[in-house]
Amino acid sequence: MAETRWLDEEEQRTWRSFLIASRLLFDRLERDLKEESDLSFTYYEILTRLSEAPGRSMRMANLAAACVFDRSRLSHAVDRLVRDGWVRRVPSPSDARGQLAELTDEGMEQVRQAAPRHAEQVRALMFDRLTREQQEALREISEALATGMVDVRKLTTMGWPSQ
Repeated sequence: MAETRWLDEEEQRTWRSFLIASRLLFDRLERDLKEESDLSFTYYEILTRLSEAPGRSMRMANLAAACVFDRSRLSHAVDRLVRDGWVRRVPSPSDARGQLAELTDEGMEQVRQAAPRHAEQVRALMFDRLTREQQEALREISEALATGMVDVRKLTTMGWPSQ
């Protein structure tokens, strides 16, 4: 059996800093979205992905991959968004077994109302605190971490920026 490779002091500091910063960032964004728009971060992400998709619709499997959700979690979230009238499920025209999630006009209005404040919060909490060089380093680090955890081909279905 291989010996455990424990984190050294610097690695431990880096890991804990990353963990704390990412939790604080996402907790704050979640709280702000709920207060300002009565949306969870999960619902906002789904609505936003659909708003950016051609025809404001995506196959459920592709939407799950784009949001990095398992299909069950996505299905439950979409059910809630359907009940709210912001999304509808429609049969896939190209695959009888597939379903599309389609953003309604009401859902698009939710995105339009929430997006400016959310973008401002992301800018204030993250980008305004980093130099351009730090932003580039963070992007490179994030890409290295993500490509080490998922097949690179799958990243494009997640909306990974292409070079």
